Amino acid sequence: QVQLVESGGGLVQAGGSLRLSCAASGRAFSSYVMAWFRQAPGKEREFVGRINWHGDGTYYADSMKGRFTISRDNAKDTVYLQMNRLEPEDTAVYYCAARMGWNGSKYDYWGQGTQVTVSS
Repeated sequence: QVQLVESGGGLVQAGGSLRLSCAASGRAFSSYVMAWFRQAPGKEREFVGRINWHGDGTYYADSMKGRFTISRDNAKDTVYLQMNRLEPEDTAVYYCAARMGWNGSKYDYWGQGTQVTVSS
């Protein structure tokens, strides 16, 4: 079992930056591939990107490339999402998720989410 808790969300003006954190507890954090998703009001959940066990490999949705960066610190059991040049369309609840394997569609553990609101 892994428990995930996101933090760092808030209100930011368009063009600004935020860094989200996801702290994990439970089983060995470095055993998990970590991912970020987001869900805007009235829309389906959207994949943002994922990072491998050691933090030296990432994969992003095409629409997220260039502005969003995922990193992790296994010593702190934490994964981060750095978001730059934010746009109102980035307004959503952001979730982190964990699974054992790099490929696949299912994530086994989810956080409760953190709200990000970008004002124009």
